[in-house]
Amino acid sequence: MVALSRPKLPQAGLGQRIATIALLLLALIAAIALLSRGSDDGRSSGPAPSPFTAQSYGSDTSASGGSDGSSSSPSSSQARGGEDGLATVRLSQLPRQARETVALIDDGGPYPYRRDGVVFGNRERILPRQAPGWYHEYTVSTPGSSDRGARRIVTGKDGTMYFTDDHYETFRRVVR
Repeated sequence: MVALSRPKLPQAGLGQRIATIALLLLALIAAIALLSRGSDDGRSSGPAPSPFTAQSYGSDTSASGGSDGSSSSPSSSQARGGEDGLATVRLSQLPRQARETVALIDDGGPYPYRRDGVVFGNRERILPRQAPGWYHEYTVSTPGSSDRGARRIVTGKDGTMYFTDDHYETFRRVVR
């Protein structure tokens, strides 16, 4: 009778095992980083520097709102104003949280969200075209939202402010 023996498989060396473990650990760290980025609410622990010094501009007669001025939210029948053709809204008609964000911008911070003050790219091309870096965005907190929500104030280097409550689908120029 012929005895059958199992062929010997080559065993991985110690160096190959370490390399495999290191590669698996690296993949695990990358996966954790990607997952944690998706659940980040954007809050920061410290203030971000203001990219400009905000200035107050005069009122604009093209803005419209409630006849008694007591409206606490922007009217959907805002007038078109200025050469940009965007609807306008008076600062006093913005939600309280938006007015608080504007006050923080005027004061130069501190801002509650890490991404406050970052460059807004205007990829939607709704705002007037300007050089890259012209616009900066700031979060307007949304009560009941578990993340930054959809509301933002976007500022131009000239102090112009825009409000969006639908994550950049529409904008209204803020009139002080």
